[in-house]
Amino acid sequence: MAEKPIQGEKRVFMTGNEVIAWATVAAQADVMYGYPITPQNEIMHYWTRLAPKYGKTFLQTEDELSAGFTTIGGVLAGRKCFTATAGPGNTLMQEPFSMAEMMRIPIVAIIQQRGGPSTATVIYSQQEVTLTTFGGNGEGHRIVYSPSNHQELFDYTIKSFNTAWKYRFPTFLLGDGYQAKMREPLVMYDPEERGIELIKPEVSLGNGMEKGHYNHLRNTFNTEEELYEIIMSMQEEYERIAPEIIEYQEYNCDDDLDVLIIAHGVVSRAAQEAVSKLRDEGYKVGHFRPITLRPFPEQELRATAQRAKKLLFVESAYGQMAKLVKEALFGLQLEAETLYRPGVGITSDEVIEKVKAISQQ
Repeated sequence: MAEKPIQGEKRVFMTGNEVIAWATVAAQADVMYGYPITPQNEIMHYWTRLAPKYGKTFLQTEDELSAGFTTIGGVLAGRKCFTATAGPGNTLMQEPFSMAEMMRIPIVAIIQQRGGPSTATVIYSQQEVTLTTFGGNGEGHRIVYSPSNHQELFDYTIKSFNTAWKYRFPTFLLGDGYQAKMREPLVMYDPEERGIELIKPEVSLGNGMEKGHYNHLRNTFNTEEELYEIIMSMQEEYERIAPEIIEYQEYNCDDDLDVLIIAHGVVSRAAQEAVSKLRDEGYKVGHFRPITLRPFPEQELRATAQRAKKLLFVESAYGQMAKLVKEALFGLQLEAETLYRPGVGITSDEVIEKVKAISQQ
């Protein structure tokens, strides 16, 4: 059995799903539970190739519902566990995800978004933002990272495990079908060699810890008032830790702007290429990118948005990110335009054309 999956730094050329599989091993994950669904299948395939070499295990369950609950069980037993899914699988997993939210169970889930409701397409979209950030019943006490490239897929997969175990909220890496399948270069590394301390998992049940800490986990409450107190205490803690978790990126936002483009995930790449070309032509345009969609960088966006004449929401969905943005900017008198392409990729040329049209109004 090999001692470490990655020693030193290695520059590689891989698909996004392969990157995630390597990152989970580098993060010292113990078990993957899953069920096949495109476009995340290769995460399972690559994991099963890597797992035996490094003392890891894998279980394919009978469906996605079972995959979610077995992930919870593995975490409760003190193992660093994760799952991966997409589309209808994400829908089915909302019940275990909500249970993990209520019981403060630090599961990690990789979501590779596909298009439309039900089976729809197996290719690409950004149409699982609402589902992943707020899920089903509950208040959406979750942490959601939206990476834009393969290096970030590697970095934030590792970070997801630390975040989940540190704060004990379910944590999601929200990718997409394009990132899953395309290849691009990145640097893989051992996180501990870079000084990143990997949080060790601990048994959550029957481990002799002080009663009332993590031993007595509940997801059912007898009275409305009892549930209210629990939910409010979770909300207070979520708000307290949010500033430590929130991440965002500003691209060419140092001056006053005619147009501020707001886009996340893989669409950010088109947005930033468009900004670079438009700047060369003299347009005062910038890009704000939320890296954490939950918790959302509300204050940071408000500060930047107020220096722009107009906003442009760009996403491969019909306003799912925009809902988060509008809530963050509530009360500000700002003019906004949209470039919505649900289930379809967005190019820099399309963004440039839209910005130019806005600038002529």
